[in-house]
Amino acid sequence: MKRYLWALAFGAGAGALGLELTAARWLEPWFGNSQLVWATLISLVLAFLAGGAWLGGQWGDRSPRLDRLLWIVGAAGLLASLIPVAGPPALQATVQDLLAFESGLLAAAAGIIVLLLGLPIVLLGSVTTWATRIALGSVQSGGQTAGRLYAAATLGSIAGTLAPVLWLIPAFGTRWTFFLLALFLLLLVTIGARWASSARLRLAVSGALGMILVLSLAFLTDTRTIRGVGTAMPAGTVIYEDESRFSYIAVLQEGPELFLKLNEGVGIHSVHHPRSVLSLGVWDYFLLAPWFSADPPDPATAEVLVIGLAAGTVSSLWTAIYGPAPITGIELDPQILEVGRAYFGLHQPNVTAIAADGRRWLRSQPASRAWDVIAIDAYRVPYIPFHLATQEFFVLVRTHLTEAGVVAINVGRTRADQALVNSLVATMAQVFPQVMVMNEPVPTGTIGNALVVGLATPSNLNQYRYHIQNLSARYPQEFRAFAQRSFEQVSYGMPVPGTMPLTDDKAPIERIVHGMVWSFLRGAEPDA
Repeated sequence: MKRYLWALAFGAGAGALGLELTAARWLEPWFGNSQLVWATLISLVLAFLAGGAWLGGQWGDRSPRLDRLLWIVGAAGLLASLIPVAGPPALQATVQDLLAFESGLLAAAAGIIVLLLGLPIVLLGSVTTWATRIALGSVQSGGQTAGRLYAAATLGSIAGTLAPVLWLIPAFGTRWTFFLLALFLLLLVTIGARWASSARLRLAVSGALGMILVLSLAFLTDTRTIRGVGTAMPAGTVIYEDESRFSYIAVLQEGPELFLKLNEGVGIHSVHHPRSVLSLGVWDYFLLAPWFSADPPDPATAEVLVIGLAAGTVSSLWTAIYGPAPITGIELDPQILEVGRAYFGLHQPNVTAIAADGRRWLRSQPASRAWDVIAIDAYRVPYIPFHLATQEFFVLVRTHLTEAGVVAINVGRTRADQALVNSLVATMAQVFPQVMVMNEPVPTGTIGNALVVGLATPSNLNQYRYHIQNLSARYPQEFRAFAQRSFEQVSYGMPVPGTMPLTDDKAPIERIVHGMVWSFLRGAEPDA
C-alpha cells in the first residue's frame, strides 16, 4: 500500500498544479496574462496548498485511514469537473459587471471564482500530509517516509505543470483539460479502493465518473466551445468560434456586419461594415496618421506597417480609401490571420500578413528598412503589451521610420482618466521631437480610445489642419467629413509633470490600467 500512497501523492501534486496551469489559461481571456494576474494566481494556489497541508495533518491525526483520504481525493476530482461548467457564467458576470459599475457584484463573482478553484486545490493539498500519517510506521522512519511522499508530490507537481502546457491544452482545450484532470483523480481513487474495502466509496466513484461523463457530453459536444455557432451574443450571432494557441476567437454577425471578438472581454478587434466606407471605430483614426507629418507621403504609395493587424481592418480601410499602398501587417496569432482571410477580406494583394511578435519581428529587420507610417494596435483589452509601449521599443520604431515618418498607437482611456495616455505621451516624448494626441469621443459610462502620434520630424496642428482641409476630392466624402471633424479632437501631447516614461525595466501598465478601471467602477466619470 505504501507504493500506492506514493502514487497518490504524485497524483495529488499533478492534479493541483495541473488545475493551476489550466486555470491560468482559462482566466487569461478575461483578465490577461500580466504579471499581476500570475502573481495573484500563484499566491492563491500557494495559500490553498498551505491550508490543505495544515488540514491534512489535522484530518490524518484524527482518522489515519485510506478510505477517508480517498473520499477527499474523489471530492477534489468532482469539484474540478464543475469548474468548466460553473465557471464561465461567473466570469461573464464579472465582465458584465465591469460595464455596469457594480463593484459589489464584481467582488461576488471573484469570490465564486476563488471558491471554484480553491476547494479542489485545498483538498489536494491535504493529501501528502494525510498520506504521511497513514504511511508512518514508526518515529525512527518518519523522516524517510515524509521525504519520499513529498518527493513524489513534487515530481507530480512537475508533471502537472508540463502536461497541460505541452499536451493537454493544445490537444484538447482548457475545458476538456479540466475534465481529464478530474477523471485522472477519480481513476486514482478507483485504483486505491481495493485497499480501502469500502463499497460506499466504490459506488460514489462510479456515480462521480458517470456525472463527469454526462457533463462532458452535455457541455463539450463540440470541443471548441460551450456556446456553439449560431448562439446569439450582445454584438451579434456567432458564425465562427474556436480557441487558438493564443486566443479565444469568435466572429459575430449582425445583419451584414461582421465583428472579430478575441477572448471573453468586451473589446472588438476587427470589424466589417459593408454599408459604410469607414469602420465607425478607432481604426478610422489610423487613416489620419500620415497627415500629421510636415511632409506627408502620398497614402496610395506610402510604405505602411501595422503591428497588431488582427483580421485586417486597418489595412482594408487604408486600401479602400487611399488605394493599394504596400502594407505589411504583423499579427501574433496565425489563426486570426486565417479568420481574417476567410471572413474579413484579408487577401488584398498589396497586404503582406505575417504571424510574429511585432517587436521581435521589427528587431530582425535591416536598419535600411523604413516605413512612412507605423500603426500599433496590439491591444488585449484593456491592456497594451508592455513591450510595445516602452522607450526602448519606440527607439526601435524610430530607426525604422522615414525622415518624415509617423507612428500612431491606440491607447485606452476614460472620460475622466487619461493616465495611460499620459504615460505613452511621456514615453514617446523621450524619443520623438513632436507628439500629438487625438481623442476619440467617449460616451459617459464607457471606456474609449485615444491615438497617440509620434513624429520623426516636428510639425504642428496648423499643418495638420491644412493637409486635412485640402484632402483630394478623390477620397470618399464620408471620409473627408470624418477628417474635418477630427480638428476638435487633436491636441499637442505634452508630458504631465510627474509622469514617468515607460521602460523595459519598469512599465507598470497593469497598475495604471487597474487604477483606470477602479475609477471607472466607482463611477468617477463626468456626466458631460
